[in-house]
Amino acid sequence: MLASLGKYTITWEKLPDDFILDDEPVESIDQPLIAAALREILELAGLLHSERLVASNLGICATLDGKLVIKAPDWFYVSSVLPISPQEVRRSYTPNLEGEIPAIVMEFLSATDAGEYSSKQTYPPGKWFFYEQILQVPIYAIFDAIAGEMEVYQLNSGRYQLQRPNADGRYWIDRVGLFLGIWQGTKGQRTGYWLRWWDESGQMLLWGEELVEQERQLRDQERQAKEAALQQVEQERQAKEAALQQVEELAAQLRALGGN
Repeated sequence: MLASLGKYTITWEKLPDDFILDDEPVESIDQPLIAAALREILELAGLLHSERLVASNLGICATLDGKLVIKAPDWFYVSSVLPISPQEVRRSYTPNLEGEIPAIVMEFLSATDAGEYSSKQTYPPGKWFFYEQILQVPIYAIFDAIAGEMEVYQLNSGRYQLQRPNADGRYWIDRVGLFLGIWQGTKGQRTGYWLRWWDESGQMLLWGEELVEQERQLRDQERQAKEAALQQVEQERQAKEAALQQVEELAAQLRALGGN
């Protein structure tokens, strides 16, 4: 496929099998944890199907004037992708060739400037320019896990516009069908700010450990309810026995009086 953007001619070509990808270290231990937690929720909620793609630090490819450009967002979601064979390993993703444009891309800020706001147009283009002008991704989110702040931009007339959250501080992500927001707490050994999903009713979707804890609490509640019911039955039995004993004692007294 061929497109034109100002000075660039854009083509969508598959990454060559022998292409050597950069092996850059993760900038923060928090980044893969936050990305994995976002995916985990979608999986457990049954929202990830074979035709959808969720990935972190996987290269998204476009070819500009014959030169390959690869950007690897910290997290992205694609609503519809072409299937690959069980023997294949997805080394990268080329929109319009392998499936749709990502519905949302996310970048997690780190201590060093990684160019999340870069609109540099000369080769190689900056992330902002690549997502907005080359890929034209509908939603671009930038998350600061240290400060617990997030900016969400929506593509409008070819330009990203900063969005305002709803009254609960969340953003509706249309193609995912969920709200995205910030939550503070602990998961595993990390305590801090996380990104999480909420459904249309405002119900927060749970992680696996939370589902396990929820089930444990439900079992405890059921056990306590059964114990309370058994205790009530036992109390009623004891009350009946006490009443019967009183009747028998009264009858014995009456018989004794009659005998006199």
